[in-house]
Parts: sequence; C-alpha cells; structure tokens
Amino acid sequence: MKDLRDTALALFHAAVKRADPARALRDQLTRTPLPPLPDGGRSIIIALGKAASPMMRQALLMTPEPRQALVVTNPENLCDIPGATCMAGAHPVPDDTSAAAGRAVIDLLQSARAKDRVVALISGGGSALMVAPAPGLTLADKATVNRALLASGLDINDMNLIRQQLSDLKGGGLLRHAAPAPVSAFILSDVIGDDLRAIASGPSVGPIGSRAQARERMQRAGIWQAMPAAVRTHLNATDTASGATPKASNTLIGSNRHSLQAMLDAAIGWDAQLVSDTLVGDVEHAAQSVVDAALAAPSDRPIALVFGGETTVQIKGSGLGGRNQELALRVAKLAAEQLTGNWLFLSGGTDGRDGPTQAAGGIVTPDTWVQIRNSGADPDALLDNNDSNTALAAADALLTIGGTGTNVADVQVFLRRPG
Repeated sequence: MKDLRDTALALFHAAVKRADPARALRDQLTRTPLPPLPDGGRSIIIALGKAASPMMRQALLMTPEPRQALVVTNPENLCDIPGATCMAGAHPVPDDTSAAAGRAVIDLLQSARAKDRVVALISGGGSALMVAPAPGLTLADKATVNRALLASGLDINDMNLIRQQLSDLKGGGLLRHAAPAPVSAFILSDVIGDDLRAIASGPSVGPIGSRAQARERMQRAGIWQAMPAAVRTHLNATDTASGATPKASNTLIGSNRHSLQAMLDAAIGWDAQLVSDTLVGDVEHAAQSVVDAALAAPSDRPIALVFGGETTVQIKGSGLGGRNQELALRVAKLAAEQLTGNWLFLSGGTDGRDGPTQAAGGIVTPDTWVQIRNSGADPDALLDNNDSNTALAAADALLTIGGTGTNVADVQVFLRRPG
C-alpha cells in the first residue's frame, strides 16, 4: 500500500501548494498593482485568518509606505513579521485572545482617514480568531453560540449567517469601522461556492442574511432555547438597515476548486476524475457518497477520485476528532464491507488542522478497521462516541502535517488499483 499512500500524499500536498497564499497574492498584485497613495495617505494592512502571516509578508513587499500592519492568525501559524504587529486568536471557539484581536483591529481601523487605504487580507478561520461582540453581548455569549453551532450540524454558510448577526466586525463591520477610508480586500476562500459573505464571516462584504433568518436557522437546528437570553433578545430586535454597509473592492485570489484542479493535474498515470467539488452535509452521508463513487468507477485501471468540500458532524459523544477524521473512519468501515482490491482514501483539511486536534485528517485502507480491532479498541464504539482521532491513531491512520499557513477547506482522494 506504500505506493498508494505516497500518491495520496503527493496529491494532497499539490492541493496545499496551489493554495499558497503568498503566491496567490503576489500573482494578483503583479497583474493589478495597488494605485499610489494620495499625498499624506498611508496604507493600513490587516491580515486575518489562518493564512494571514504569509499574506502579510507578501503584502509588505508590494504595498506603498507609510503603512501600519496588523496580523491576526491562529497560534500554530503565529510568527514574528518585521513591520507588522502579530496577534493570535483562538480557533475554533473564540476566547479572550480573540476578543483582544478584535479590539486591536477596531482601534486601528478607527484611525483611518479618507486619504488612507485599508488593505484587508482575509482567509478562513477568521470568524473565531477575531471577535467583537455586538452591543449588548459578551464574549461568553458568543463562545456559547459558537460551541452550539459547531455541534449543531448546520452548514458553514448558516453558521456564518448567525455569527455575522452577533458581531461588530463580521458581515461588513470592518468596512463600517474603516470608513471613510477605501478598502481593498484580497480573499483566500475556504468556503464551498466562494460566497465572499461567508469567508471569515464576511468582514469586507455585506451580511449573508438578517437577524430573523439567523433566528430561524437556530430554531430549525434545535439550539434556540439553549442560547443566552442576551443573544435571543438581540436576534429578536429589528434588523438594521442593509444600506449601512460601505462598498469595498473584493478580489478572490484562491479557492478549493483551484486546489482540486491541481490534484487532477498531479495525478499522472491515473484515471483522475473530479467527482464532486461540493462534498458537504452530514459526514455519514458523505462517506456513503464516496464509497458509491468508488463502486461506480472502472475497476480495470488505476483510478483517482477527487472530492472537495466541507462536511458537518453531528456530535453525539464526548470523543476527540474532526470532520475529516470521522469521514475517513466512516469510509474505512463502509469500503471494507463493500469493496475489494487495493484501495486507499485520504481526507484532509488544507490548513493542516482538523477540529481540536493536531491531525489534518485521516488516511485509511482495507486494513484500517481490522487494525483498530487488533489494537484492542472497538471501532464502532469509538465512531458512536465521535472519537475518530483515537480510532485512527490506533491504526496509525492519522494524517498529521502541521499548520500549512493556508486554508481552502477540505480535499479528499480515493485511490484504487485493479486486483
């Protein structure tokens, strides 16, 4: 199986490389340079998200002086950058560091004048890394909501719709604080479909929806009554006017779909097919979709089935894991039951982190389920407890690569050879 594993890892790393944020920003600013600053103006550069550090390094090489620069990223990707103040927030559940980052961003934006230019470098993860509760809400309120959302089974767009309505920075809040300075935003998408309103909860664009819609999503997910009273009061209030969001220049510089194409290009010698760039929804159903695609694929030649998306997990247990690890574990079970021959499945987050773990995802084979049993563990019980990390670790099936400095959602590949 080593050749299958090596191939899967090569394809995964091709996806990550294509999402390199510094290269994407460099290419964009080379094609369309920023205009000169007005006399007396300055550049205010704010980089937000898991790809913030490499984007900031590149921006400092290509942005006119004088300038002020602020980076907000996750602790794993935090580093010193000459010429920039660098801060770490918490992910996926915000904490006091996220609130400090939100205050720092607001303070810097509120110093902007009409002749200044704000350059916003936005990537995935920003929703939790930088928080500023809406008036009347506390950080504890927002943390309670975020934990409920992560366990709710709602998709990423619905989660971001709700987060925006509880924030002073998301859903165009960055623009309101930057006014009257113009804002140019360069965005690396971690959202399937590349809706700019959903990436990092859309700080440089208008909101996805309304307070009423946020309330309806929470009621539908069964979490409304568990929300803090202040949250319910805020979402029951009248919506603010949609015209309050200033305009900005927003440019998409990278996405999941670009990374999937890089995987296809790298699959030399394989019958490579893009099965889906919208592998979303409940992880249990997604796992069956992967196995169904493998069953329908030709069996007389090497195949590489490529998927991209962002699934959701309904948390029913107390175990440790993430959506990619659980997807890999579920595919291991289903494929072992339904497929024969030599196959391997990899599912990984392009940011190098899957849920609150050090793994990016999992790599499973026909032997994985048996190896878990042979370790003395019960894989079905672990799966029922959402303990995919423990299960995959028992079979040496974790994909662990460390933080990548980028994030364009998740990618998967199913490899199968005849025989």
